[in-house]
Amino acid sequence: MMTAEENFSLQRRRFVEAMVRNGVDAALVTSLVNLYYFTGEVFSGYLYITSSGDFYRFLKRDSVDKKDYDFTIRKPEQIPDILKEEGLEEASVLMLEFGEMSHSDYVRLEKVFSADKIVDSTPLLRSLRSIKSPWEIEQIKKSAFMQAEICSLVPEIYKKGMTDIELQSEIEMAMRKRGSIGCFRAFGSFMEIHMGSLLAGDNAAAPSPYDFALGGRGVHPAMPLGACGMKLEEGMAVMVDMAGNYTAYMSDMTRTFSVGKLTEKAYKAHSVSVEIGLAMMDSAKPGTPCSDIYKNALSIVEKEGLTDCFMGKNLQAGFVGHGVGLQINELPVLASRSSEVLMEGMTFAFEPKFVIDGVGAVGVENTFVVTEENVEKITVYPEGIIAL
Repeated sequence: MMTAEENFSLQRRRFVEAMVRNGVDAALVTSLVNLYYFTGEVFSGYLYITSSGDFYRFLKRDSVDKKDYDFTIRKPEQIPDILKEEGLEEASVLMLEFGEMSHSDYVRLEKVFSADKIVDSTPLLRSLRSIKSPWEIEQIKKSAFMQAEICSLVPEIYKKGMTDIELQSEIEMAMRKRGSIGCFRAFGSFMEIHMGSLLAGDNAAAPSPYDFALGGRGVHPAMPLGACGMKLEEGMAVMVDMAGNYTAYMSDMTRTFSVGKLTEKAYKAHSVSVEIGLAMMDSAKPGTPCSDIYKNALSIVEKEGLTDCFMGKNLQAGFVGHGVGLQINELPVLASRSSEVLMEGMTFAFEPKFVIDGVGAVGVENTFVVTEENVEKITVYPEGIIAL
């Protein structure tokens, strides 16, 4: 089995090979998620990687043991002089993470380095990160195992008369007690969430500004997402979409619970969600276009007459799945206009969901690994609606 250090070394090597293919001399890594991806830890500072495979860690804040770092600095302006002292030539073509930094940071770093050309490393890094190593897949599987365990506790956590916030808080406490790191990283400036989402009743139909499958009003306009403080009552569906963040690598799983009996349409829609998942598993394999997965799901929805409530009600999401890893919304994206295809080593969440008037959200979400021949479901837990 690959060790953690072997994994991070592999990931740096894959990046260096890609740099060489793209004619890049060096890259400066600044985002927390990519610092972890290459080194196995988050720190305040910079990682400088050369096309020859050398890498240097520059520590800004004494939050960790200095002896584990190559250099300590006060500001990035010191980096070029240090590299010169190490005998390194200035990079003619330098990569920066445009998609993970502010404009002011970019402008500052552009002035720090005298590169002839600065290019964006974000698309390349997101593409590389979409293919997981065996070690990374094991981390995601560990999260998936714990996520299923937490899901099994929901019926005993639930108490009659609870609000959605009270139930979510109790689930979050159970998660933290069992090792959740409490951090739910997402890519993009319009993505904020803490430890997952719980949607009950018609709150599931409330649109959100965030690019998640479903929204919810939330408890305050400053965070309009998820549970809103409503009392859980007879006839409501309760969708629990709480993050599998028990390692740095996340799994994603949703299960639906009910307070009492739901409507016939709700049970039908839920069974269609399960059916869509099974159909995807029968057809998906390396080389399958992600757009085909979305279109196949939509064709089943249309055949069953559920188009009006698929992936939302007032606002319907235009995708049915997404990659998972260090961030909850990695590549690939399973959407109608996606240009990506499944590749061995990808890990993705598949979430055909429905929102039923007067009931709430139903459906399932599972995390899959693309293997050599097909896809493997790693979030293993019963998929029927579970009565509370």
